[in-house]
Amino acid sequence: MDLVLLAKAAVMGVVEGLTEFLPISSTGHLILAGALLGFDDEKAKVFDIAIQTGAILAVIIVYWQKIRSTVVALPSERQAQRFALNVAIGFAPAVAFGLLLGKAIKAHLFTPGVVATTFIVGGLVILWAERRQQAGVRIHEVEAMSAWDALKVGLVQCLAMIPGTSRSGATIIGGMLLGLSRKAATDFSFYLAIPTLIGAGVYMLFKERALLSVQDLPLFGVGLLFSFLSAWVCVRWLLRYISSHSFTPFAWYRIAFGVVVLLTSAMGWVEWHE
Repeated sequence: MDLVLLAKAAVMGVVEGLTEFLPISSTGHLILAGALLGFDDEKAKVFDIAIQTGAILAVIIVYWQKIRSTVVALPSERQAQRFALNVAIGFAPAVAFGLLLGKAIKAHLFTPGVVATTFIVGGLVILWAERRQQAGVRIHEVEAMSAWDALKVGLVQCLAMIPGTSRSGATIIGGMLLGLSRKAATDFSFYLAIPTLIGAGVYMLFKERALLSVQDLPLFGVGLLFSFLSAWVCVRWLLRYISSHSFTPFAWYRIAFGVVVLLTSAMGWVEWHE
């Protein structure tokens, strides 16, 4: 295997792991990084989705105690059953809308104008959500969420199908606007990511299996490893960060990155398409 290609896989893995769980859109960053590295062919698109599994493994490890206790308690404890049901309810809209609208969105919305707009609008929404957060919290822990709360967050997650929106951004900021505390919204976003990202990765690998061969294992292995390591660092950092900070810096970063999207497109440096 080409060492340069493996180095590119490592860089892409780091980009995925660092951006997947922050409200800044991993997709936009992977497109830009892939274009700059010359790692943006059809196989690279499969790679970008597949390495999300490495990132989600980091979440599973960080939240392992909660996940394990929930699984053990499922047969007998109502709280564990309600929590698991809420995650399933939150996950369901992404499956339904993904199957119904996924192809159409990829065909018509993957343009620099849409990506830049969603980055900038998302940044403005974060600023608004943080201003509202001061007085609008009614749910401080994920255990206090109702099925209706979970469904609403799940519906908001579907906005992430629009390029540049950010799955984490949609669920965390959407959750805050729906009355969840910053911590509760972040925790539920992570729990919701487990079935969502694993499902997307498995589906993409199965769908595009004709593109792949045994020779691709080192490439994907390196991407998964670096995605896991960088996501593990990022998730642990983010959980500490939100205990005493707001998401406002990410809002300004999104707005600036939206400008970068327009610039790279106008200069012809990056082809923003699916």
